[in-house]
Amino acid sequence: MSLAESAAAVNGAFTSIPIIDLSKGATPEGRRALAHEIREACMKVGFFYIQNHGIPQKSFDNVLTAMQTYFGLPMENKMKLHHTTVANFKGYSPPLDGNIDPANNHKGDFHEAFEIGWEELDAKAIDEKKANDGAMAGGNIWPSDDCPGFRDACLEYYHAAVSVGKTLFPLFALALELPETYFADMTKGSGTVMRTLHFPLQDGRPDIDDETPGIGAHTDFECFTILWQQPDVQVLQVMNSEKRWINAPPIKDTLVVNIGDQLAMWTNDVFKSTVHRAVNKSGKERYSVPMFFGTDYHVNIEPMPSCVSADRPAKYAPITAGDYVNQRHIEMYHKA
Repeated sequence: MSLAESAAAVNGAFTSIPIIDLSKGATPEGRRALAHEIREACMKVGFFYIQNHGIPQKSFDNVLTAMQTYFGLPMENKMKLHHTTVANFKGYSPPLDGNIDPANNHKGDFHEAFEIGWEELDAKAIDEKKANDGAMAGGNIWPSDDCPGFRDACLEYYHAAVSVGKTLFPLFALALELPETYFADMTKGSGTVMRTLHFPLQDGRPDIDDETPGIGAHTDFECFTILWQQPDVQVLQVMNSEKRWINAPPIKDTLVVNIGDQLAMWTNDVFKSTVHRAVNKSGKERYSVPMFFGTDYHVNIEPMPSCVSADRPAKYAPITAGDYVNQRHIEMYHKA
């Protein structure tokens, strides 16, 4: 049965998110078994947890401490690095600055964020990995004296998570019945974006109400996302095919992976880019770090032949990865 035929038979009425153990991938047979689990998860749910990802706890602790320090600064300090000061959307976004779901949310998304892209730990004046960034070209901006450890903690986690992403790309290729190296030439550069997120307490904010989401219902922009969630604070919800919201709570020693639009476009929706949202009803502040993994920004995205059939014609016109990401950022920040 072809991938297109298999997708037609899928039941997407999931009630939980599967957990996949990456330690099984030490052998070719283990990687094939992992690829099968990933294919099932991507076709039915579009989300899965991963265990044994290899990121040390210290890296999570350091980036959480850095976020708590940075987001605790006075607003005037943070606004010095507002994302409108650069052309590539890097930097700070205050609460209600963006709106990912304007059709259903008229106030904006109630979180604050700091966005970064690829950067070597030892910064280079000229970084060859950023040579083809196109519509997303430009470097990071950083706080300095008022939060001196922020850059190092963020980049330490960023590079650790990039290593996990590099492990997953070959497994996605196997899951699509392609050679493990299929994505290698398309992921040499810097097409990975990280956002540190803070969901403040809603008390005392007359500009929001109980229905204001932390992040409205949406799909992610790139190939897949790796998400770290602060323990013990339930916020993330995923929509199944019956339009029911399914909780995706933090699970100890795991990360959440979800398929994004680019991989859904490439697979002609064989892999699901599933709608999800962040709703913080916990009465607590919440921190999280999503890493959005894409191909290099100059790569063309269009449906693969193996995912197209007479009964499942191509749904998407070709577009470069960078143009798509840039377009979605513009929509999110109402800059069209």
